[in-house]
Amino acid sequence: MGVSYAGVRFRAMGLAMLAICLPVRAEPVDEDQLGAWYMYFFDKTFDDSRWGFQGDIQYRDWELLGDMEQLLLRGGLTYRPESISGVYTLGYANVTSGEFGDSSDTSTEHRIYQEALLPQKLGKRVYLRHRFRYEQRWVEDQDFRTRFRYALFANVPLNRDTMGKGTWYLAWYNEVFLNGERDIGDGREVEIFDRNRFYLGLGRGLAPGLNVQFGYMYQYTDSIAKGQLQFGLHHNF
Repeated sequence: MGVSYAGVRFRAMGLAMLAICLPVRAEPVDEDQLGAWYMYFFDKTFDDSRWGFQGDIQYRDWELLGDMEQLLLRGGLTYRPESISGVYTLGYANVTSGEFGDSSDTSTEHRIYQEALLPQKLGKRVYLRHRFRYEQRWVEDQDFRTRFRYALFANVPLNRDTMGKGTWYLAWYNEVFLNGERDIGDGREVEIFDRNRFYLGLGRGLAPGLNVQFGYMYQYTDSIAKGQLQFGLHHNF
């Protein structure tokens, strides 16, 4: 029994429409591929004031360079109380995220965040910082979300007791992220556990208030786990 030309054409059109309507799945992330983060952190205290401004610029790549994972621009107003040791921040972040692989698609996120950074010293050489951060997030194509973050940082000078110009130091941190909500819209859900980051690196004081760090960070989420090299410049002025 022969197939008419009109029937073949109709089926071809149907398949074409189906291909257009079906969602295109993103290329799966290669968890064995080493990525990199390039970061600049700054912290400015206004003269004769307890107020200041801090922020960071981060470019994150799925590879060492050439496949953008994320561009993060963040800044906030800081306050250092006289009676309590620590820095308190109210800030905003703009985040552009790219997909792994050949896709050039990106998504945008806006965040408002509140943060408390509390210093602590153990013995002569262990400098700790506890960071508590609460984020309100507007992620493209998702409902409003919140997230809780806690990070513990440690700097340990190697060639002297204090941090400063000429000091080599060991840098370490661990940060855990927890989602405030599971429902993100359109029947989609996320886990309460969002991700964990573990970092170990080496730093050197280049000048008063200026440090450079190089290290390795391992991040795992509820879906992937991946290693990243980190190159960071930390500037207090």
